[in-house]
Amino acid sequence: MSAHIFILTGAGISKESGLDTFRDADGIWSKYKIENVCTPDAFLRDPDLVHEFYNGRRQQLSGVVPNDAHHAIARLQRDWPGQVTLVTQNIDDLHNRALAALGVHAPIIQMHGKLLESLCADCGRVEIIAGDLSVDSVCPQCQRAGCVRPNIVWFGEMPYHMNEIYAAVEVADIFIAIGTSGTVYPAAGLVHAARSAGCKRAIELNLEKSEVNQYFTEHRTGPATQLVPALVQELLSTL
Repeated sequence: MSAHIFILTGAGISKESGLDTFRDADGIWSKYKIENVCTPDAFLRDPDLVHEFYNGRRQQLSGVVPNDAHHAIARLQRDWPGQVTLVTQNIDDLHNRALAALGVHAPIIQMHGKLLESLCADCGRVEIIAGDLSVDSVCPQCQRAGCVRPNIVWFGEMPYHMNEIYAAVEVADIFIAIGTSGTVYPAAGLVHAARSAGCKRAIELNLEKSEVNQYFTEHRTGPATQLVPALVQELLSTL
């Protein structure tokens, strides 16, 4: 029986496609304050600014494509005979596009939400969106304006699908973290949960060791576009 592989990806994997990370010196938080754009209170206080922030991120996303790391993970999802659980902290759709390029239908758990979706704060309606949102956006279900927000998990809110994520972590044989800083919980605690449940192999792929590096059994340092395809080839060669 093939090993169950659990993969956690963070902003570092999409940076090489041209998307800004949050915590780099020139990252998103150097331009915006978290409390002004990424909290429920911020949306209540200044929804125009919040919409401006996410509209800009949506526009940036439209100009980039999946990189070799995204494509390598998609190949692993297609070719690995066992279960591959892919959980991403990213709100972009680059993993989805990499799978689509292979014609593969495989689950992707986006624990922090999706940039290309809206959420009605009143009735909970989720919609795919193609353009900008504003305070004038109307929910198609409850027909109210001013309540449509990005379908993003903000600071102070519970990430999505945590029961499903923890269930997968507890049966993981190989845990792989790619491009994540290990500073945002509960995602940062997943490797510890996996190791506590008996996972013997935990691999960190990053430009530098994360804040939770002590829980990993292997560290590979460098760009995701080099490290991830090499690891995927290594794993598939064992079949």
